[in-house]
Amino acid sequence: MAGRFPLYTDADVQGPLVGALVLAGWDVVRAVDVLPEGTDDDVHFERAAQLDRVMVSNDRDVRRLAVKWLQAGKRFRGLIAWPQEHYARMNVREIVEQFEALAAQDDPFAYPIQYVKPKG
Repeated sequence: MAGRFPLYTDADVQGPLVGALVLAGWDVVRAVDVLPEGTDDDVHFERAAQLDRVMVSNDRDVRRLAVKWLQAGKRFRGLIAWPQEHYARMNVREIVEQFEALAAQDDPFAYPIQYVKPKG
């Protein structure tokens, strides 16, 4: 069913994007507001899964962790990921538009890992 999903952003997601998502009406929990700074990625990933939130990350280790969970048959709501380098190729508005496009899909996490990519 189409619609927005709750997000859990890791510490690598830039503040202006988090702010833009919140301004656009997204339900966002930031990792730094839930667990102490420096907490391991696996703890944050597990917390996002417990809260039934989609993890949002720019960290390659989190992407590897998601694949590991899939291989182990562990359930999580989803992961939206992209490398830090994409911030130089996309503006915040373009990234938020991709979140909105995912929310418009009937089952955006049929495969639970989705990637934000620059157009073109």
